[in-house]
Amino acid sequence: GSIIDGTILAQIGEHDMRIPIQYALFYPNRTISNFPRLELTKIGQLTFKKVNFDKFPCIKLAYRALELGGTMPAVLNGANEIAVNAFLNSKISFSVIPIIIQNTMKEHKPKYNPNINDILDADYWAREKALNFCINLKKQ
Repeated sequence: GSIIDGTILAQIGEHDMRIPIQYALFYPNRTISNFPRLELTKIGQLTFKKVNFDKFPCIKLAYRALELGGTMPAVLNGANEIAVNAFLNSKISFSVIPIIIQNTMKEHKPKYNPNINDILDADYWAREKALNFCINLKKQ
């Protein structure tokens, strides 16, 4: 989305999950870190393309989780963790990852304005549900 004057702000940095985790932990404050710094002059240029949701179905699922809100992003994350782990351990094929996530999300009724326990419960529920989907797929 854009700001009211039509401009867009971008948060860009090195590929390092510690950065968004630190941001989430200390929000709304920013803290000093020793994480790698992005050097735009070394990149040279940035290229933006429209997302191909057929090629990257998990991105569409992430947008859906954000739209639904509440505990749904935690469910997406928990299901994704299980599905990716199953793939990395050769239990499912790569193409099954979005199916596991989508099926898990379909069975979840999001709780809105969740507290931390609601979020942790949703994550746990999603991991159990996704694991069951993985096990049932393997039996077929």
